[in-house]
Amino acid sequence: MKASEVLSLHCELAGLPRAGWKAEIAGALATVGLSERGDDRVEGFSKGMQQRLGLGVALLGRPELVLLDEPTSALDPVGRHDVREIIRQLKDRGTAVFLNSHLLSEVEQVCDRLAVVDRGRVIATGTMSQILGQDGAVRVRVTGLPPAGRAALRAYGNLEDEGQWLTFRGLSQERVPELVSEIVNQGGRVYAVEPRHETLEDRFLQLLKEQDG
Repeated sequence: MKASEVLSLHCELAGLPRAGWKAEIAGALATVGLSERGDDRVEGFSKGMQQRLGLGVALLGRPELVLLDEPTSALDPVGRHDVREIIRQLKDRGTAVFLNSHLLSEVEQVCDRLAVVDRGRVIATGTMSQILGQDGAVRVRVTGLPPAGRAALRAYGNLEDEGQWLTFRGLSQERVPELVSEIVNQGGRVYAVEPRHETLEDRFLQLLKEQDG
């Protein structure tokens, strides 16, 4: 079956007026970058091209809601960029997009709100800023810090202790000098301080640890 025939079939299944099929198909193919491949047979398409065609099917009829399941999973970097742009275009024209993806960097770039699911349970919901928090994280390399000193540092945020490296989450940048002074006061020696922007992947892993804890 040709790509254009696949889209024609879905126009019929969606109950779209036959007079508008040609424009719908041409628009969908153009949007997903397959304008020159409408007469090519789908069985000869790469996985990425099939993914694009599936996205084109979802766009037929200008729906108010589009459900996308791992839309960039088989695409190269250019293809992933194109899909992100398509999602942004849909948002700009008022279409709600429900995106399911394990590629958290993609989610972070295009989503306004999200829900984090672990083993079938929703463990966090909110806007991107609500999930990530307003403050970032700071990673500090420390030696000579006694156990009591490490315990005292928990007052500066959610502490992840990895031996010489301590990561403080939820700590504002304004408090970093205060943190360093406290480490020295507790007997530690500071060799490196690395402010970090917390990514969605960082936050996701932290949420999973909190669930297991």
